[in-house]
Amino acid sequence: MIVTTTDSVDGRRVVEYLGMVSGDAILGANIFKDLFAGIRDIVGGRSAAYEAELRKAKNIAMQEMLDEAEALGAHAVVAVDLDYETVQVGQGGGMLMVSANGTAVRLG
Repeated sequence: MIVTTTDSVDGRRVVEYLGMVSGDAILGANIFKDLFAGIRDIVGGRSAAYEAELRKAKNIAMQEMLDEAEALGAHAVVAVDLDYETVQVGQGGGMLMVSANGTAVRLG
């Protein structure tokens, strides 16, 4: 399935808009990953643990969005937008949230 952040697919004509589709993922960040990420932030560098969790959440949200589009008979999802949020939970950690939203379309 074609997925694009633009509102059209180059060289193809949108013949039917099937509606908005979305997918969400909320993943807990392990307290040990939080600790090591904090240490890494102090000494500099990238936090591989958080990057892996963000990538995992993005993939889940995108797949849920594509599954919803496929169920509608879409050929593509256009105007895709990814939103990332963190929610602090108590004193020990947080949650990573990723939302994928777009418009399911049929192409001619």
